[in-house]
This record gives sequence, C-alpha cells and structure tokens, in this order.
Amino acid sequence: RVPQVLSSAEEVVELYRELSRHPGLSAACLGPDVTTQYGGKYCSLYTEWSQRDLARAENVKFCRQYLIFHDGASVVYSGPAGTCSEIKDELLSRESPSGMLKAVLRKVPGKEKEKEKEKQFLEVWDQNRKVKSIDLTALDKHGSVYDDDQFGCLAWSHSETHLLYVAEKKRPKAESFFQSKASELGTSDEDVGCPEKEDAPLKVRSLTPWGRRGWWGICGADGAVPQGEQFVYHEDWGETLSTRSVPVLCALDIEGSSISVLEGVPEHLSPGQAFWSPGDTGVVFVGWWHEPFRLGLRHCTNRRSALFYVDLTGGRCELLSKDTRAVWSPRLSPDHCRIVYLENDALGPHQQCSQLRMYDWYTKHTSTVLEAVPRQTWGAFPGIYCGALPGLCWAADSRRLVLDTAQRSQQDVFVVDTVTGATTSLTADAPQGSWSVLTIDRDLVVARFSTPSCPPTLKVAVLPEAGREAQVQWVCLQDAPPITGISWSIRTLQPPPEQEHPQYSECPGGPGQALTPPPSSDTPHSASAGGLDFDAILMRPSENRAMAQKPPLVVMPHGGPHSVFTAGWMLYPASLCRMGFAVLLVNYRGSLGFGQDSVASLPGNVGTQDVRDVQFCVERVLQEESLDASRVALVGGSHGGFLACHLLGQFPDTYHAGVVRNPVVNIASMVTTTDIPDWCLTETGLPYAPDALPDPAQWTEMLQKSPMRYVDQVRAPVLLMLGEDDRRVPPKQGLEYYRALKARGIPTRLLWYPGNNHALAGVEAEADGFMNMALWLLKYLRC
Repeated sequence: RVPQVLSSAEEVVELYRELSRHPGLSAACLGPDVTTQYGGKYCSLYTEWSQRDLARAENVKFCRQYLIFHDGASVVYSGPAGTCSEIKDELLSRESPSGMLKAVLRKVPGKEKEKEKEKQFLEVWDQNRKVKSIDLTALDKHGSVYDDDQFGCLAWSHSETHLLYVAEKKRPKAESFFQSKASELGTSDEDVGCPEKEDAPLKVRSLTPWGRRGWWGICGADGAVPQGEQFVYHEDWGETLSTRSVPVLCALDIEGSSISVLEGVPEHLSPGQAFWSPGDTGVVFVGWWHEPFRLGLRHCTNRRSALFYVDLTGGRCELLSKDTRAVWSPRLSPDHCRIVYLENDALGPHQQCSQLRMYDWYTKHTSTVLEAVPRQTWGAFPGIYCGALPGLCWAADSRRLVLDTAQRSQQDVFVVDTVTGATTSLTADAPQGSWSVLTIDRDLVVARFSTPSCPPTLKVAVLPEAGREAQVQWVCLQDAPPITGISWSIRTLQPPPEQEHPQYSECPGGPGQALTPPPSSDTPHSASAGGLDFDAILMRPSENRAMAQKPPLVVMPHGGPHSVFTAGWMLYPASLCRMGFAVLLVNYRGSLGFGQDSVASLPGNVGTQDVRDVQFCVERVLQEESLDASRVALVGGSHGGFLACHLLGQFPDTYHAGVVRNPVVNIASMVTTTDIPDWCLTETGLPYAPDALPDPAQWTEMLQKSPMRYVDQVRAPVLLMLGEDDRRVPPKQGLEYYRALKARGIPTRLLWYPGNNHALAGVEAEADGFMNMALWLLKYLRC
C-alpha cells in the first residue's frame, strides 16, 4: 500500500484549487413582501458571496437572488431565482427602509492615459434604474468614504430623503516653504485648492479644512496654503485601518445632491457606526476617544468609546451611555423606541464576554439586558462573544432580537427577550457546527451554516411567536455537499490539578481527564465543577481510506489569544485533512465562548498556561487516537505563532516541524513598534498606561514570557511567513526569530509578502503560503 498523504506538489495544487473555489457567504437582504392574487406572500432574498479567483489573484464578489414564499408562520417554498452575477467595484450598499430604493457606494478606477485617480460615486437605484449618481471625489467635501466594518456605515434617513456615511476629513494641500507663490504665477485661489465659498450645509456647517488657523494661515481665511506641512505625521487607527485618521459624519441630500459635513462631534472623538435618530432630528453614533493617541482598533472591543447623539438643529452633542467603558454595534428597534448595543470594559483583554445594554429613546433610561457570564454552563446562555450584532437584529415586535455567539467550540443563534433577559437557542436541535445570523426582517431569519467538513450553506426560518422560539424550523436555500474524506469531533479536556488556575478552581478537581465529547445541550455541565476546562476540535482523514501508516498530526492553536476556533469551514485545516494530515485545533483556556473567567485567567499566564494546555491536549490525543507520534508539526499565526514558537522550544522532543505566520516572539521588543502596545503589557499581567514607560523589571517580565527565551532549545525546522505591512505584529518580530534560528544552525526559511498585513489574507499570499506550508510539512514529517 502507498502512504495516504498526498506528496506531489501537483496533487496539492489541484486539491487547493478545488477547495478554494467554495464561496463564502457575506451578506443577505430581504425585499418587501409581495401578496399574490391568491393571498399568499413572497419576498426576494438578495445574497452576497465571495470567492477566491486564483487566476486573477483576487477575491471576487457575486450576488444571487432567491424567492421565499411564506405564510407568516413558516416557509412554504423557497428557491433560487436566476444565476449568479459578479458585483464590480461596490464598496457598500444598503436598501432603504421601504425596500424601494438602494444606495451603493462605488469605486471607479481612474483613466490611466489621463492619469486620473480612483473616484468614489454614491448611487441611488430604484426598482428599474439608477436615479442618482454623485461624484463624491469631484465635490471634494471630504476624503475617501470609509467602507470598513469598524467605522463605516451607509444609513438611510427614515424619510428616505438623506443618506449618512463616514469619510476621512478633508486635508488641505500643503506646500513647501520654497513653493512659488500663486500670485507670482498668476494662479487663482481655485487652482491651488482653496474654494472661494463653502456650500451651505444641512443646518450643520461644512467643516473648515483640517485645522485651526495657525501661523501659516488656511484656505478661506487669507487665501494662504499651509507651508511646510507636507510631511506632518497623522495618526491612524492601526492594522487594516491605516488610511483612517480623522473620520467625519457626512450627509447627502438626495434630492438636492448636496453634501454636508456634520458639526457638533467633539474634537477628541472619532465617530462611526452612525444612524439617523427617531424622527430624523439628528444622528446617533459611536465615538472613540483618540487622546492621548490612537491605538489599533481592529479586533479590539476594549477601546474607550461611548454612544452619542448629535442634534442637527443646534449642533448639540449628547452622551447616551457611560463614558468610561467601550461600546459598539448600536441597533435601533423597528418602532424607533430603543437602541441596543454591546459594552465591554475599557482596556484589559481585547476581546471579552460582552454586556448587552439597551437605551430607551423616550424615557432616557438605560438597562442591562444581558450581563457577562462568568462560567459557561451547558443548557444555559453562554454569554455574548461577537465582533458585532447583525445589522438588522430586531424581531418585528421590537422586543426580541436575534444574535449569534460562540458557545465553547460551536457558534449558535439565540433569541433574546430584551424585557426579561430570557434567551432561547434557535439552533439547539439543528446540526452541530457554526451558525451566523445574516439578517432578520419581518421575523424572517437568514443564517449561514458550516462545519469543518462542509462549506457555507444558506438557511432561512420564520421566528416563532414569543414562548415558542425553540420550535423554529430551518429550511436550506443553498446547500453545499460535505467534503468527503474528513471526519471531525469536539473534545473537552480538564487540565491536571497541578495546572489548574488557583483563582478559578472553586471545587477540587480530579486527575487530568481523558478526551471526551462535549455534553449535549440538555446535559447539565459546568466548567466550575473542576476549575476551568477547554476544548479541541480534531479533524482527521476518514477511516475508510486505505491506511498504510498512521496519519501525521498538525497542531494549530488559534491567535488572539482571546478568540476561538468554532466548528465551521476553514480552508487550511480542510485542505491539510484532505491531504492526509490529522489537524488539532486547540481552544486553550483564555478562549472565547467558555465564560469571562476563562478569558480573565490568561493575562499574566501567557507562555505557561496556554502552552501547557496545548501540550496537554497533544499528549492526550496522541495517547487516545491512532496517530503517528513521530510526525507531529505546529502551525500557528499571531498568538498562535507565539504558542508554536514556545512549544518548539519548550517541548523539542514532541514536534518535528513548525510553520508560523507573523508570530509574536519577543513581547519586550514588540511593545514599542506595534499598534497595540497595551496588549503586550496586559497579556504579560502588567498594568498599561499610555504615559508610563515600563521599568526594567517589567521589560524583563515581558522577555521572560516570550518564545525567544527558549530559542536555544529549538531543533525542528521552521518556516516563517511575514506580511510586510503588518502593523499588529510588525515583521521585525519574525526577522528577529529568523536570525536567531539561523545563528543556531536550525533549518529556516522566510517568506516575505509585500502588500499584505497581519492576516496574510491576500489571495496570492494565502495560496502561496498554503503550498509552502504543505511542502514544508511533507518534507520534514517524511511524508
């Protein structure tokens, strides 16, 4: 018999090409109900998908529409309407409240021959045609419009007469001190970028370009252009937000085609995630403090921020939430009476178990709907662990809302009663895996579902009336057949007593437990019974394949560290498993979905608790599964790379190859170069203050918890992949490790990806990274 692991580069290329074609489902929007002549109702469902195009080396976005016939209580019939079509150059799109109009923010490439720069257009479409196309670049009221999910928005007013969005504040053109004066050249003010007159705004002024009047003068005052300002440093919001510096709220009057930049936002705040207030009297937004300086915001739900209301009639800005916390993701109820939002502690771990808060627009009262959950208990609500609430999350009764959250190593959908705080799972009786809510409208819920062996599928259901939510019936609109050759399971582990966290070991635990499947949702189970436990997802080649050898094992700890692997579709693990590797995805203590106690247990214990959890899990699975203990490798990125480098040094006899992407290797040297210096101190167990310099003992502590401490003990060959534009874990971290390994004679290879940041998510980099990883593992695991 031949070995079961694919070993030829050509076969691996074809495998990756095949699996990378499976599209991801990113968005869904329900159209208005239409009543047929027979009394039945149907609506259209617009969905957006993305797919890797390896030939073009880019992600392409396409749309597909479906029809859903329903009677208000259940889906009677559903099916696709037509074929897919690619979406070109759309940055944002949003249906109006009535569903009769659609706004689209579109980028238009400049003409090369005329050396034009890329432009942005804001379009309005009705059901038959494009009715407005406004060249935002030509109007020159602001910089580029934000299309990210951190600040970005495209919000219709309730009257459907105005659109709200966020853009970069207009920055005046600057000149050298030695630039010839316009008067000397006979040039008009308009030619040098100083408009003669500002357009009248909405009742709010258009902000004076970029700053207070300085000694150099500004446009509109005395006609002067700032001199010596070309190279002034402008802070940005870090990883993936490097072009975001000073966001401003902008409103388009659709009928008049005029743009206004809203006044009233305090200068120490960066606004985003905005929407129109009830009655269109003003704008509600999240404001992030950016003093004394901006910290990286991507994946950081702990940045000081609050909910604000700016009144358009007077420019008055009102605080709606606490101003000492971190808030995000506000959502207005259909009856325009209540706003729910998520809230965390400011600073501390970047991701936490969040509170769900609710603000009553008319009584001005704020209540807590759901508190953070200290310990996850099967059969009970696990707490909220999500980057954002669905854009539309409210039920038609304006009392309940629908959200998804990690529940240990799964992701499930829950309905929440905002009055009583009661929660009910909508996926408890559905297949195990990863569920995400895309939208809910008129109680039609649209969701995405996947598993480690099944790419994303599209599901729809009618939300039952209050009290009967558990009777929900999911209907599959777009199926994806499972990938053959992959089996998977979720296992639960209890650390041995000597590795228990003393602060969270409320009850004496027994000896380290064997790998066991997690209890079903109706089985009482609490991590507190023996301290904090954790999970692992084990994927392995299906047993029906001809086995000449035991499969080699690839161990993957996740990054974060406060994130989680949920049992959903992941291209790299699925591809490795199809090649013939078993893959172990470890959700060590500190992962999301296991309660806030688990999150809080890790800061101060990185490099020990998380490392021991991964090693304990590996040793158990090698004991209990038919796997080849002589062929074990580590693959990890970011904090997963931190753990991989730790394990390579601390347990050199266990691992025979390593592949790390943008790894943290020296916390002490990272703290001065990263966009998240607070992470370096917080995870080390030290206090963070923006005006405090670590003392020598703290520098030592950061180094002591770093993988560089163990570099002398590494024996396994290491492949490093670094993103040139990584702001989160700057590539100098990987270079530091590369040089240390080279100096010690360890087989080492470094891949450097220009134009890629921390995620290495560019299609070309992702594909090249997989191939190099696969060939590295084949070579050094002797496959």
